[in-house]
Amino acid sequence: MELNTIENNCQQNVTDKSALPKKWSEHIELINALLAGLFIVFAWILKGHYEQFAIPLFILAFVIGGYAKAKEGIEETIAEKTLNVELLMIFAALGAAIIGYWTEGAILIFIFAISGALETYTMNKSQREISALMSLQPEEALLLEDGRERRVHVSSLNVGETILVKPGERIPTDGIIKTGKTNIDQSAITGESMPVEKNINDEVFAGTVNGNGSVTVKVTKKSTETMFHKILELVQSAQSEKSPSQQFIEKFEGTYVKAVLITVAIMMFLPHYVLGWGWNETIYRALVLMVVASPCALVASIMPATLAAISNGAKNGLLFKGGVHLEQLSKTNVVVFDKTGTLTKGEPTVTDIVVSEQVDKDTFYNVVLAIEKQSNHPLAKAIVTKLQQGTHSRNNELVVVDEKSGYGVSAVINGEEWRIGKADFVGREQALAYHNKLSGKLAIEGKSVVFVMRKGEVVGLLALKDVVRNEAKQAIEALQAAGIKTVMLTGDSKETAAAIANELKLDVYRGECLPADKVSEIKALKEKYGIVTMIGDGINDAPALAISDVGVAMGEGTDVALETADIILMKNELSKLTKAVKLSNKMNRIVKQNIVFSMSVIAILICTNFIQVLDLPLGVIGHEGSTILVILNGLRLLSGK
Repeated sequence: MELNTIENNCQQNVTDKSALPKKWSEHIELINALLAGLFIVFAWILKGHYEQFAIPLFILAFVIGGYAKAKEGIEETIAEKTLNVELLMIFAALGAAIIGYWTEGAILIFIFAISGALETYTMNKSQREISALMSLQPEEALLLEDGRERRVHVSSLNVGETILVKPGERIPTDGIIKTGKTNIDQSAITGESMPVEKNINDEVFAGTVNGNGSVTVKVTKKSTETMFHKILELVQSAQSEKSPSQQFIEKFEGTYVKAVLITVAIMMFLPHYVLGWGWNETIYRALVLMVVASPCALVASIMPATLAAISNGAKNGLLFKGGVHLEQLSKTNVVVFDKTGTLTKGEPTVTDIVVSEQVDKDTFYNVVLAIEKQSNHPLAKAIVTKLQQGTHSRNNELVVVDEKSGYGVSAVINGEEWRIGKADFVGREQALAYHNKLSGKLAIEGKSVVFVMRKGEVVGLLALKDVVRNEAKQAIEALQAAGIKTVMLTGDSKETAAAIANELKLDVYRGECLPADKVSEIKALKEKYGIVTMIGDGINDAPALAISDVGVAMGEGTDVALETADIILMKNELSKLTKAVKLSNKMNRIVKQNIVFSMSVIAILICTNFIQVLDLPLGVIGHEGSTILVILNGLRLLSGK
C-alpha cells in the first residue's frame, strides 16, 4: 500500500468522519469492523429460528465491514487498470453468500476488515517518528528590532535578522549565535543523546532545544531552507520511493491475482466432473481457494519493514532518501572513503614541536605565537591554537610581518630575523638536514612540517597533521569484519595517503586523485567487486557520490554533497555508517523472513483446502493472521538504536 494512500484509507468508511469526534474518527475503520462483528453475532443467534431477521443483519455486516476495502479495491482497479487482493476478498465473500454460506462470508468480511484496520494502524505507527518531527519546529519566533522584541511567524523571518531564544525554547530557524552561551539538545537533528555546548559564532539548527542560557541568533536560512525542513522533505520523499523488491511485488500482485481468478474459475467446475464432488462442495472449495491464495501477506512483507527502518534511521541521525538505497546498502561489497573531512577531521592539528637547544623554549614559543597570530593561513591558526593552550606562550605583542603566500612568514623581533614556513622558505638543505637529524619520520607519517629559522639558522620545527576521526578505525574494522573491502581515494599527496591508510589499515588507497580520477576508480571497483558505496563530504566528492551505487554524505558536508548523496549521516560520525549497514541487513533479513513465511502459509492453506480439511473461517484466520504477523514483524525495525 502506498504511503500517500494511507490517510485516504483511514477515511474510507460508511459514516461521515466530520460528524465524529477526532478521537473516534482516527479509528473509524476499526469501529466499523467491530460493528460488523456485532451484527454477525446477532445474526448467528437469530439464524436458527428467525432466518428472515438474520439475513438483513448479515447484509448490514457485509456493507459496514466491507465498504472501506471494497471502495479501495474498486478505486485502485479503475486507477491502475489491474486486479488486486481487495477484490479477491470481496468476490469470495459474495460468492459464499450466494451459495448460502452467510456466516462464513460475513466472518471473512469481519476478519478482513479487522486486518485492514490493524494494517492502517501499524502503517501509521511506522510514521510516528516523522510526525513527531513535524511538531518540533516552532511556528513563532521572537524577533529583535531596534532593541524591542516582537513575536512573528517563522515564515516571515529573513536572512540576517536577529532573534532571541530563551532557556527551554526550541530554536525556530537555522542561524549563528551572536551573543550568549548555552547547551543545546540536537537529538532531533543529529541523533546525539548529549546536549552540545554552543558559543558565539557556533551554528544552531531549527527544531533543537535551547538549554540553560538565553542567546541571540542571526538568521542564516529561510524557514523552508533549514536543515530541519530538509530532513522532513528527505524522509517524506524516502517513504514514497519504493525499493526494487516492493516494485517487483506490486507488479507481481496483478499477474498473481489474475492467475488465482483463472484457477478459481477452473476449480468451480473441474472437481465436480473429475473427482465427483457435489456442486456446493466444488464452489465452496473454489471460494476458499480464492481466500487462502490471496497474496495479502506477501504484499505486506516489504513496505511496513521499509518504512519502519527509514523511521528508525531518521530518529538516530540517518537519513535515507529512499527504500532502494536502504535495500542496496546491505549488498555493498566495497566502501570508498574520501580522506579530508570524512576519515579525518578536515582541519590541521599540531602533533609535534621540536625546539633546538640553541634557543630558549619560552622565547621560541612566544616568537612563533606572535608571528603566526598575524597570519590567516589554516596552518598558522592551528599553530596559534596549540601554543595558546601551553603554559609558556602568552605573547600578546603585535609584530609587523612579511608573508609570502604559499611559503611562509617572516618578522624582525628584537633585532633578529625570524622565518617560519616551508623548507624552501628557510633554506631547503639546512631545513632537511635538521629534520632528518632530529625526526626524519615526520614526513613519512604524512605530517606537514613547518620550520622555524632565527638569524639564518633552523632552531626548531612544528609538525601538523589532519588527524583521523576517533571512530574511523572502529568503523573500518567493523566493515572489514563484515567482509566489506575498504578503499580511500584522496586528492592529498601519496605520502599522506599512505600514512593515513597504514594508520587505519585500509585495504586499498589512492593519492593525488582529482574528481575525475575518483569517478574512474569507482567505475573500476564496480566492475571488479560489484556494489560500491562512496562516502564523502566535499564538492569534489559529488561526482563520485553520483556514480557510486550508494552515495553517503557527512551531515556537515557541502550542500552539493548532501544533494547528491543517497544517505546522509546527520552527525559527522562514521559509526553511523556501520549502523546504517546493520539496519539495512536487518531490514532485508526481516523482508526475507516475511516472504518465506507468507508463501509457506499460502502453500499450506491451498493444500489443506484441496484435501477438504480446511473450512472458510479457518482459511480466513490463517490468511489474515499471516498478514498481521508479517506487518508486526516488520515493525520490529522501529525499535533499537
